Amino acid sequence: MTKSGYPYPPDEFDVAVPGGAPVGVHRAPRSGWSSAWPFLLVAVVCAAVAWGGITLLSGGGDDPAEAQGGASPSVSASGSGAPSTEPSGEPSGEPSAPASSPSAEAQYPGDPALANKSSETVIGVYNNGGDGMGGMAGTATTNLQAAGFEGEIHPLDTGAEFGPAADSVTANTVLYGGDRADTASAVAETLGVDPANVQQSDDVANHPTEGIWVILVTPPTTGG
Repeated sequence: MTKSGYPYPPDEFDVAVPGGAPVGVHRAPRSGWSSAWPFLLVAVVCAAVAWGGITLLSGGGDDPAEAQGGASPSVSASGSGAPSTEPSGEPSGEPSAPASSPSAEAQYPGDPALANKSSETVIGVYNNGGDGMGGMAGTATTNLQAAGFEGEIHPLDTGAEFGPAADSVTANTVLYGGDRADTASAVAETLGVDPANVQQSDDVANHPTEGIWVILVTPPTTGG
């Protein structure tokens, strides 16, 4: 290279030595990448080694609990992520509430508290016990009046016109027509008639005046 084409200023490397050759030549300055890549290579190798060691120690990426043969803890119902204190699938140890059982006591078809005891309610009390109108039917009439029933009460024997036939029932019974379930239930409650024997009847509904029948086979109670 000629002096005119040499881009660097003269220095000690340009001093000629025997033979005519210069002591040294200038080299182009090194780039930043050529200085940094060895450090980057070392960092990558160290990261790979560290990741491989962690993977090996953790059982190849499996859940630690599963690697040890244990079940994962169940998450609490609150969603907080805390393990449940009870084993999954095991009973809590507290007795469950017993299933509700139907009431052993029969229920009236209506609500006695809603009875219509006014003069609009006409009751026929029929004696089927064979001791005449002055016996059981009369006692029932007295009890109903004492309970507040203000309408007409007809003490009769079974077999009377438009009334129930003789021996039509085997136990004290209250029959009612239409929507008189509440009032019939109050009558039955007053005379101690079993709720199962309080029933709706078309014969009562078709009676010209009476809306409720009381058919007595045994003496009524003294009132409820």
